[in-house]
Parts: sequence; C-alpha cells; structure tokens
Amino acid sequence: MPKRKILIAGASGLVGFAAVRHFAALDDWEVTAVSRRLPRKIDRANLVSVDLFDRDRCADVFSQMSDVTHVVYAAVSEQPGLLGGWRDPKQMQANLTMLQNFFDPLEAVAKNLEHVTLLQGTKAYGAHLGPIPIPARERAPRHQHANFYWLQEDYLRSKQAGKRWHWTILRPQAVIGEAIGGNLNLIPPIGVYAAIRREAGLPLSFPGGAPSVFEMVDVDLLANMMEWAATTPACRNETFNSTNGDVASWEDLWPAVADALGMEVGAPEPMLLAEEMPRHQDEWAAIVKKYNLDAPADLHAYVGESFYFADAYFAYGTKVGSGLVSRPMLVSTIKARQAGFHDCMDSKDMMYKWFRRFQELRLLPPTR
Repeated sequence: MPKRKILIAGASGLVGFAAVRHFAALDDWEVTAVSRRLPRKIDRANLVSVDLFDRDRCADVFSQMSDVTHVVYAAVSEQPGLLGGWRDPKQMQANLTMLQNFFDPLEAVAKNLEHVTLLQGTKAYGAHLGPIPIPARERAPRHQHANFYWLQEDYLRSKQAGKRWHWTILRPQAVIGEAIGGNLNLIPPIGVYAAIRREAGLPLSFPGGAPSVFEMVDVDLLANMMEWAATTPACRNETFNSTNGDVASWEDLWPAVADALGMEVGAPEPMLLAEEMPRHQDEWAAIVKKYNLDAPADLHAYVGESFYFADAYFAYGTKVGSGLVSRPMLVSTIKARQAGFHDCMDSKDMMYKWFRRFQELRLLPPTR
C-alpha cells in the first residue's frame, strides 16, 4: 500500500507540532509540515519555512505538492492581548487569508487529495461571549456571531463542492501540551509563575478568581483524533468536539499542579498574570541561567500571549456566572464516541505528564 502524504500547517504551534510528531511516528505516512517559525527537528518529517501571509511564497511552495493526500490545518494568527482579537474583523480576515493562501494553490494540483482536517474550538459556541449550553453539541445551529471559524469553514465547503475529498472539523477544549512561544497553552504561563515563586521561597498560590468547571484535551489525544478523522469514513464532512473525556475545576486540579512541580499549595492570591509576570522578566532570565534551561530567557518568546489565555481560564476578576470559565463550560463528546473514537485521559495525569515533559526538555527547572 503506498504511503499517505500529509501536509500539516502550523508546525511550530501547540496542535501542529503534536500532529507532526504523531504522523511522523507512523510507518505508512509521509509528513511535510510548514510554519513561519520552524520547530525543532523531528525525525521522518520534512519541515519547510513558509509565511502563510506571503501569497507568492505559498503559491511557489504548495503548487509543487501534487502528491499530498491529507491535510491538517492548525495554523492561526492571534493579536497581542489575545482576547480582543477574537472579536476583531481584521483578525478574522487575516485567518481566512492564511487558509486561502495555503489551500488555493495546493488544491489546484493535489488531484489525489482525500481529506482535510480543520481546527475550531469552543468559541464556535460563543464561549468567549457568554454562557454556552451545557453540554454544547455539534448539531446545534451555528452560533450567530462573527468568527473566523465560519469564514474558514464556508471557504472549505465552497472549495469542496463537486470534489472527491472530504473534510472534518475538530473542536477541542483547552489544549494542553508542548509548545514554546504559543498563544493558547497553559503549561508555560503556569510553569513560569511557579518557577518564579519557588525561587522566591513562596508556595504555589492559585492566581485566579471565580470557581470554574471546564474540560481540557491532551494534545497527543487530539493528534490521535486527527489520524482517526483522516481515515474513518464516518468522519467525512462532520464536526466533532474533542476533550479528555474528563471534567476539571481549578480548585481540585491545583494541588496536582503543585505536586507535579514539587511545591506546596498556598492560599489563593488573585492576580492578572499578563500584568504581573512581565515585571519578573529579570527573575525568569536568572532562572534560565541558573538551571541551564533550554528555554528562551525572554518571557514573551517563551510564553507568547498565553498569560492572557491563563487569566481568561483562571477567571480572574470575574463574578460567578460571567467570564470564560466561571460558569461550567462543558461540551458533549457523544458524537465522537458513537462514531468510534474512545480515547480518554485523566486531567491530573495530563498535568503531571506535561510539566514533567517540560522538565525533561529543560524548559522548566527540575523538581527538587
């Protein structure tokens, strides 16, 4: 059987990097991955630097990829400050333009294209605007708000009309995994906050606000789901929520975070990490030097805009019933299970896994 040829966009990001690692480990897949900023080398993956805003460069690169059979599109452009961009028409158009620059030249030549996986998220249910139904289900009518998800989805549907290839849309909850300089990953901002407090001899106090109940997904589980979506007929032209199959609250999860980092839990100390942590740039740089970390000494290069993401998930300054997760934010995964996907993972185990992984990679100080 000839190898499938998968093209992954967004290779340096949280989801894209996991997809590259996953498919590169499979003998029957050939992997090419693109991103503006290349990640570290991955065996059996061809990494190509492409800025998806550069239309000419995209046309030159992707018009040469006529043998691509599968696509994972995990690239996304975010604005400084993160949350404000989620309502900005310019940011929405930017993300549509990136997909068009990528897919127009590729689809014109990839005559054996079989499947495209597109990533959305719980903003599809209006989670960034207010309370969502519990649980949110894929069959619900499209939430009436402007979103680049809808621009990209409508574009993909129009390109598919009359073609033999199919698409699947995945909607993960908060994705946890390995990424440096990303904008939507909780591990680096928590890790930086914890490292600075530990060096100062302080316990790990929760910096958030109102109580919350939410779901997450391990990025490796999400990568498994991408393979399933790419090869399962029941996934053709369908949308699936993606979570660990577990429910979490920060009140219950925080002791596990502290344990994974070798710290004691302190009394809550609400604060905005996006405001407070940049003041500790010098302390972080000293930590990187002291422990000989293989991590950027510059905080933004390490965390990206993820301090804002953490603040939103920690619900600082919100009242019960408002904010991103201060009201239960739960989605149904029954549709995926009925279609045959059954992977699951405990949220506490996931936190242990990724904090220890960051320590193994010398991206965080070792546990004492």
